[in-house]
Amino acid sequence: MVLSNSIKNWAEDERPREKMLQKGAVSLSDAELLAILISSGTKEKSALDLAREVLGHAHNNLHELGRLGVVELQKTKGIGEARAITIAAALELGRRRQITEGLQRPTITQSADAAEIVIPLLRDLNHEMFCVLYLNQSSRVLRHEMISSGGLTGTVADIRMILKNALLYNANKLIIAHNHPSGNQQPSLADKELTKKLKEAAEWMDIKLLDHLIVAGTSYLSMADEGII
Repeated sequence: MVLSNSIKNWAEDERPREKMLQKGAVSLSDAELLAILISSGTKEKSALDLAREVLGHAHNNLHELGRLGVVELQKTKGIGEARAITIAAALELGRRRQITEGLQRPTITQSADAAEIVIPLLRDLNHEMFCVLYLNQSSRVLRHEMISSGGLTGTVADIRMILKNALLYNANKLIIAHNHPSGNQQPSLADKELTKKLKEAAEWMDIKLLDHLIVAGTSYLSMADEGII
């Protein structure tokens, strides 16, 4: 039985796929774009209904949606493993595109340039993770690397490993970053102590620590901008 709420029964210019072809992706709402990924509905709900329900679980926030894993996405009735994987894969592609755009910058000249790279890497994580940007003398990013992970309230970074890799990549400068899943941008005493130790150790090797960013969701704090480094 075909239900009246099926997208197939809608006016052609109201169907997400047809609307995208006629008016472009920018004309579609978040729910309509998500409905295209979901592809088809169930007996009770259209793909758009399912999309709205999924977004509802993320408080209609794409940032929150990006934090939902495959298992969490399947909590919406009608979203099985295959659909959940499709949604998660699309969100990961978007995240990687944003990272790539940041890495294509010729040089890092301010904290916002570094944030453009590290925020997509760290913002959706529910545990703390530590990231390092290795730069050359011209402040061009040679490599970015995730070097450690932790629990909900802390992470540990190995200073020796960071400096070893800096020598391996012929890096002259470093920018480090880690996330606070709690949403609090302020650095802890441990964050400040780690930054101080790394800066002092790097100076012995003629390597300069430029900044330490604390990522909280889509925002960040720069220790350099705050005068902490």
